[in-house]
Amino acid sequence: MAESIPGSFAMAKVQPGRFTAHHEGDVVVFLIGMRINQLRKVHKWLPVSKEMGPMIRELMRHPEKGLLHASTYLSGRTILLVQYWKDFESLERFARDRDDLHLPAWRRFNRAIGTDGTVGVWHETYLVPAGKFEAVYANMPVFGLAKATDHVPVGRVGQAAAYRAGLATDDTPAEPVPG
Repeated sequence: MAESIPGSFAMAKVQPGRFTAHHEGDVVVFLIGMRINQLRKVHKWLPVSKEMGPMIRELMRHPEKGLLHASTYLSGRTILLVQYWKDFESLERFARDRDDLHLPAWRRFNRAIGTDGTVGVWHETYLVPAGKFEAVYANMPVFGLAKATDHVPVGRVGQAAAYRAGLATDDTPAEPVPG
């Protein structure tokens, strides 16, 4: 359905144990997606679904533009991309730059689909201040924020979720952590 983004669906090596994401600065989490509302109008939704792959590949070739990592997920009629950006300014610059792929794609969408209801598109942007996030990955491949930043053993950052999120000074986990 959607054009594949490099590495998104590849089999990844499981990392036994507990890990977390480590990042010193702010991070922006950007969720963007589309929903196919009228399945039979393939001529309308297929071109939309093919737009994001080239954008992500271009951003990955140019890390100076600010994209840290992106993953694609499918759920029923919805395609979701989870993106991690170094800052909001980079994301906005990409969205508005006439020389990047997004603005022409957005214009094509508005001409071809507009408000006809064939395809729904959406996005959500979360600005996460430094030290105000937490993540844990147990027996997982390198994933999510840890793939966008640094994947480190959980003990390096903290055992307890509230401690990792900068909300508590006590690093005692709710349950004993297996050795």
